[in-house]
Amino acid sequence: MDLHFGDSKPTDEERAAVDTLLGPPESSWEGADRSDADLRWARGGRAARDRRDLLLPGLHAVNDRIGWISEGALDYLCRRLTVPPAEAYGVATFYAMFSVKPRPATVLHVCTDLACAAAGASELCAGVEARLGLGSGVSVERSPCLGLCERAPAALAITAGDPVRTAVSAPATVERAVLAASAPDSAPEEPSAALAVPQAGDPSLMLLGRVGVVDPASLDDYRAHGGYTALRQAFAIGPAGVIREVTDAGLVGRGGAAFPTGRKWQATAAAPDHPHYLVCNADESEPGTFKDRVVMEGDPYSLVEAMTIAAYAVGAHQGYLYLRGEYPRALHRMEHAIGQARARGLLGDDILGQGYAFDIEIRRGAGAYICGEETALFNSIEGYRGEPRSKPPFPVEKGLFGKPTAENNVETLVNVLPILTIGAPAYAAIGTAKSTGPKLFCVSGSVDRPGIYELPFGATLGELLDLAGVRDRLRAVLLGGAAGGFVRPDELDIPLTFEGTREAGTTLGSGVVLAFDDTVPLPRLLLRIAEFFRDESCGQCVPCRVGTVRQEEALHRIVERTGADAAADITLLREVGRAMKDASICGLGQTAWNAVESAIDRLGAYE
Repeated sequence: MDLHFGDSKPTDEERAAVDTLLGPPESSWEGADRSDADLRWARGGRAARDRRDLLLPGLHAVNDRIGWISEGALDYLCRRLTVPPAEAYGVATFYAMFSVKPRPATVLHVCTDLACAAAGASELCAGVEARLGLGSGVSVERSPCLGLCERAPAALAITAGDPVRTAVSAPATVERAVLAASAPDSAPEEPSAALAVPQAGDPSLMLLGRVGVVDPASLDDYRAHGGYTALRQAFAIGPAGVIREVTDAGLVGRGGAAFPTGRKWQATAAAPDHPHYLVCNADESEPGTFKDRVVMEGDPYSLVEAMTIAAYAVGAHQGYLYLRGEYPRALHRMEHAIGQARARGLLGDDILGQGYAFDIEIRRGAGAYICGEETALFNSIEGYRGEPRSKPPFPVEKGLFGKPTAENNVETLVNVLPILTIGAPAYAAIGTAKSTGPKLFCVSGSVDRPGIYELPFGATLGELLDLAGVRDRLRAVLLGGAAGGFVRPDELDIPLTFEGTREAGTTLGSGVVLAFDDTVPLPRLLLRIAEFFRDESCGQCVPCRVGTVRQEEALHRIVERTGADAAADITLLREVGRAMKDASICGLGQTAWNAVESAIDRLGAYE
């Protein structure tokens, strides 16, 4: 490995940020003062390469403490990890939440994505920028979805320091957003996660039943409400029994792909290579999605228990929770829950005295939608740019660190708890034959009661919107988020199942339901979707890298003019959309055209 370091030096604060994470350097080769021992000191090969996965936490450490990542800080971090600075620069510039240029210590992220755009995000941004202005010590950044869609419009203030401070303003006004940025300690406390669950307190809820009922910080309260019953059952029936129950229950992935969970776990467990890993994908960055945040904030121990069961089933002893960087409260809740579980013998070397060892490490994302794709997530954890890998080989054969890996999102994992407590037959009886169990839906936009709703598969879109209180003059409903498709107000009888939405020519996705009334300018909304995909494309493959730009350019032209030229641009959009769908490496490029296509064909968006 050829390492070329520059002459820039880290400041004392930057050095302290890195050393707090990695410990003090052992030699001058790592940045310590030179001594005679350096002449006889050498380390490299596997020992050096095995530290590469600490690059992303190291970048977070510097960015959290200083507010941006200087050349000197990056060089020092690279010396500590034996990583080429050029590669580390490529990683640091990949993520939207990092900056390699000087900026104020406080950054105010104002969401401009779909739900917030419909709720007046443009006016909010303009008002905040006018109030703060230049020289205020605050950098205002227009942000993709912050996962606070039920309280749109939303803003997140991050103030660098030791410790880093955060403040959420949602629903945000100019005054509240400015207060969050200028005086985060004075900002109103973020409301309880239960407010995002209109059904909170309903005893029939299987996945959300504890949200708003138990104290999310109390392990004893969690256990008093049925916590760790499922893990004891898992130990009673063994790993093969757990996989059999999950398979018989018909559980499929809730992230949108709907791959059978039991089959994934069986393939991982049977893989001869070791060690095995478990990864929980909590990087829900799809605009309109916030269900995993609510579960982690309102019932964090359920995820710890579910990850432990999944790891036991696939033979993993190390798990990683990849958590969105935009979720500071979820991070705090999960860190506390993992620490309490570890202290009480529910994580560690001998869980519940069963001789099974498992622990969980949290890795924070830093603002990259593409890292929701499983192989891009693996690359991110390993310290590389979060770009998807070509498949095969599949993660169950070669996943994280090249080893067999089971990857599931938060909702998929917490479904395992009721499967083991009520049994596979009872769980499979809920929903439909092909889509079993309950499903979480993220409802936002033009509704009276936005939030997370738990319904059995098979309920119709109209029934869900009735619960949420859909407003008059409904114009369209977007299913599946930016990667999904629009449906008309006369199509509300669509059954909310994976097969039902496919037959209707749309997609269920991860459960996003965004309602828009006729006050929302649809062409501008479609342009925002195109801007989102252009920004979030990792750029690895040509169809997506070029296609998302061409799509945005065409939609800009259509928004700015109508007539024959618009028709020509629609033809171009169809050609570009087909190319992206057929030739892109991953789902981002393959689905970037879906919402625009459905708006043209089903809604007559430009007629």
